[in-house]
Amino acid sequence: MSVLFEVQNAYVSYGSTEIVHGVSLSLERGELCAFLGLNGSGKTTLLRAVCGLIPMNGQVFVDGRSLKEMNERERARHLSFIPQTSSPIQGKTVMEVILMGANPYLGLLESPKGEHYRAAKTALKRLEIGDFADRHFHQLSQGQKQLVILARTLVQNSPVMLMDEPDSALDFCNRHMVLEKIRSVVKSEGKAGLITLHDPNFAMAYCDRLLLLKKGIVIAEADMRTAAEDEVREKLSMIYGKIELFSYTGGYLMGKSQ
Repeated sequence: MSVLFEVQNAYVSYGSTEIVHGVSLSLERGELCAFLGLNGSGKTTLLRAVCGLIPMNGQVFVDGRSLKEMNERERARHLSFIPQTSSPIQGKTVMEVILMGANPYLGLLESPKGEHYRAAKTALKRLEIGDFADRHFHQLSQGQKQLVILARTLVQNSPVMLMDEPDSALDFCNRHMVLEKIRSVVKSEGKAGLITLHDPNFAMAYCDRLLLLKKGIVIAEADMRTAAEDEVREKLSMIYGKIELFSYTGGYLMGKSQ
């Protein structure tokens, strides 16, 4: 495997307050990594900075190319971002919203082509929301909107996917479904996925590696493909304090120790 996505020495500040302090990380093709940390640890700030939504000192590379060398359209072809909540979109159908994923590949005043419509229909089917196509986006629940935004990202087809708690508005069953779909896309298409999750149990179940962020610094990481139970427990306790870790066939479950 080879490195597809790399962040080097990232510093992010709000005004005079530095939030992220020299974070470096890399992801290989087909790898899904989770950022874990308590509220205020800098997870969302770092993702938004890497996407270019807020200023950042440091370097970001996709397949060896610096994002600083790319214009906005090129950047969107290489990197996509799913926020916790979707921005207000009025007067558009679900199909129209999903087709927005094709924008980085279209010229000025150019409309989506047949290939983009086929990709949109495939994304609808893959996420099991085919009956949403003609509904108005603003009438959907927040959880349904997140599924549509994920479908839009599939049409965007960038090699790197950054996701900020995309499951936060979903019920239990749909959280599993969405995370399984994300994992499937990353694995089958050789993408690199970096996702922030609130629940470490979902991170352990679906992600290859855990990156543990505390006060704007990556203090540890755990490779869920190889890490022993004691190592996982020790590293998670650096974030969550005293915990219990229960092993089962294929993974672990975390509980808070009394």
